[in-house]
Amino acid sequence: MFATRLPATFSLLALVGLVLSLAAPAFAQDLSAADRSAIRDVIQGQVDAFRRDDGEGAFGYASPSIRGMFGTSTVFMDMVRQGYQPVYRPRQFDFREIVTLHGQITQKVHVVGPDGRPVTAFYPMMQLPDGTWRINGCYLQAPEEHQA
Repeated sequence: MFATRLPATFSLLALVGLVLSLAAPAFAQDLSAADRSAIRDVIQGQVDAFRRDDGEGAFGYASPSIRGMFGTSTVFMDMVRQGYQPVYRPRQFDFREIVTLHGQITQKVHVVGPDGRPVTAFYPMMQLPDGTWRINGCYLQAPEEHQA
């Protein structure tokens, strides 16, 4: 019985994915100025909440999938403090371009962490059905070394 229901489940998930992909812009160049501003406001709001140690506020900017993954703002903030010091306590936080990475609208940010080391933070974004944007992850990458 389970085996016969499995293809229907995958079909439903594929349909939901298709609907969500049609509801949001497919590429960064398709974003309106209002969407670009809203994305930056959401990320800046989360960083400001981190600076105030406002876990509930910071967690509120996360997408439903991120919220589901961590469950509570306490668990979320513990993860941020341990693994994301550059965005938790940035010395410098400068927005760069919005790009499409792995099919997701992604905001690039140049960050200098509390240790003085620069990183690029990539923020994949998710647009909710009501049109608002939420952060769907954060990936840190050290800048490429230039060799002579």
